[in-house]
Amino acid sequence: MTLTGLFIPLITPFDAGGAVALDSLEALARRMLEAGASGLVALGTTGEPSSLTEAERQAVVDVAAIVCREHDAKLIVGAGTPQALEDLRGRGEVHAALTVVPPFVRPGEAGTIAYLTQLAANSPVPLVIYHVPYRTGQALSASALTRLGSLPGVVGVKYAAGITEDAIELMAALPPHFAVLGGDDLFISPLLALGAQGGILASAHLATEQFVALIDAWHTGDVATARALGHRLARLSRALFAEPNPTVIKAALHAQGLIPTPAVRLPLLPAGHHSLTALDVLIPA
Repeated sequence: MTLTGLFIPLITPFDAGGAVALDSLEALARRMLEAGASGLVALGTTGEPSSLTEAERQAVVDVAAIVCREHDAKLIVGAGTPQALEDLRGRGEVHAALTVVPPFVRPGEAGTIAYLTQLAANSPVPLVIYHVPYRTGQALSASALTRLGSLPGVVGVKYAAGITEDAIELMAALPPHFAVLGGDDLFISPLLALGAQGGILASAHLATEQFVALIDAWHTGDVATARALGHRLARLSRALFAEPNPTVIKAALHAQGLIPTPAVRLPLLPAGHHSLTALDVLIPA
């Protein structure tokens, strides 16, 4: 299985009573895929999974699975523990699990590799490693990611570590069938220029078609189009991440009438009005 193109880590919309708005989630998922996204990510960080009940998490996955099946799209589900991965057994519509590098513990590269190797060996679905060191506190070198990418149960990495020497080294010698999907929205264009296969981009809830076009432009060698789009979408991403994710994205979707409320659950707080105002000139018509 090769992962390529745009994947959108779905927000979880809430209704006026605070419940998960499943109808809005379904409509939003359809909108993203009809705009050209290759697939969806359910229960990623953008979906606030830690604030959902087990029943809510299952309902979110069920909705995403239905829509992906309708559109012949790939579904990735956030799952970072042995039990969460085991819960995906028998769910044939799930193509891979997005598995974060162990946060907070900071076990070092050797411990991280050993842990993820064990998870991959026992998982019922392939893993996409989520490398986001500014959240987990655990950096991984290009050589560590290459080792993980060589495992038969690992198909890719969501790379959210900016553009560094490690990123350049990783892109220069990727293992076969190992996809690099950019996950640091601000840096997606330069990572695609280095050869990334696609992105898992929360910003693509807005301007979905333009993010699809950005990936296509780099893949087809249309550098002039890619550069112009990349600069424009980087400004959009910066504005969407002006406050903790996904607060500004939810505010923007609500302002467009795509979700019933801009609500988030604690410990997040709703985005301020100033953040939404700053988006007015950045969101394509």
